Amino acid sequence: MPAPRVFLDAGGRSPVTRRVADALQAGLADGWADPARLTAESRRARAVLDGAREAIADALGASPAHLHLVPGAHLAFDRAIAGIDLARRGRDVIVASAIERTAVLEAAEHVAPDRVERIGVDAEGHVDMDAFATAVSNPSTSLALVQHANHEIGTVQRIEPLHAFAHDAGVPLVVDGSASIGHIEPPEHWDALLADPADWGAPLGLGVVAMRPQTRWLAAWAGDDMAPGGVSIPLALAAAVALQERLETLEATRTRLHALSDRIRRELAQLEGVTIVGAEDERLPHLVTAAFMYLDGEPVVSRLDREGFAVGSGSACGSDTFEPSQVLAAMGALTHGNLRVGLPPAVQEADVERFLATMPRVIEDVRRTMQA
Repeated sequence: MPAPRVFLDAGGRSPVTRRVADALQAGLADGWADPARLTAESRRARAVLDGAREAIADALGASPAHLHLVPGAHLAFDRAIAGIDLARRGRDVIVASAIERTAVLEAAEHVAPDRVERIGVDAEGHVDMDAFATAVSNPSTSLALVQHANHEIGTVQRIEPLHAFAHDAGVPLVVDGSASIGHIEPPEHWDALLADPADWGAPLGLGVVAMRPQTRWLAAWAGDDMAPGGVSIPLALAAAVALQERLETLEATRTRLHALSDRIRRELAQLEGVTIVGAEDERLPHLVTAAFMYLDGEPVVSRLDREGFAVGSGSACGSDTFEPSQVLAAMGALTHGNLRVGLPPAVQEADVERFLATMPRVIEDVRRTMQA
């Protein structure tokens, strides 16, 4: 009997639990009506939507009145950047770290063509503080974009001093929490916060934008709301329940996944030609990225898939799965020969042991095939 498949690609997407699936079904039963109408069915749908928004806002440390749900994380990026930039008339430069998500950088470039100043990072992926402080002090700077934690290498940014630099310069700091929320505590220092419920175990199709009450934004689209026409109420309820489920066991899960990822980092680093990328300490508990000398990531991923392991490689957010990673390029690391492991909360120690036992043979087989 073949061994069961093991999903180790929980970066950006995470398996939906039974509890979340039940919440989605409940949302379909109670949230199908138009929440803008006055009927009993519509009032029930509105109550479900408002409850979901309040629960997500509470978990993020945001005000429900200033938390917006939109149909997808990429749309959340677009709305937040365009809306804040429009309110900052007369300022036309956007500052962003060089390792932001491709979708975030593309949204910034669309709003400010050829006026996005990318700030470099060190070998662990931490933003250059001095360069960032200089950039935000430019009177032409409209807003600044920084991830809470990187979606490929797991490095957690030092948000508090970055926010202080931006605050002193009067520049709104937009923090992308789409890789961190549900895995570690949400950031405290931000003027706008972006989130992707699919990363914390909700079904795909919802994005979150939270604004501080003092953060000004103007609609750069038809309608005043960020999601004219509304969002899926069942997805909103499922997202709220998924986040609550993560937060209930956050500390225990983080401790367990840190131990497992430490073991993966340690054992992979012992293999010939393998280097672990990203910060050793200031990192997400569930992500590990390894770079391979003289190997491409695609054959490694394909071979592991045949062995029953789902892992990632290349760019974590490119249109092509194996597009070279601009994150690793910005850090000066290998861009093609890399492997990305994302541990879901339900992963078992036996799964990790079997994965680590399989890796040496897979690497050797791929090397032998490439040399043939």
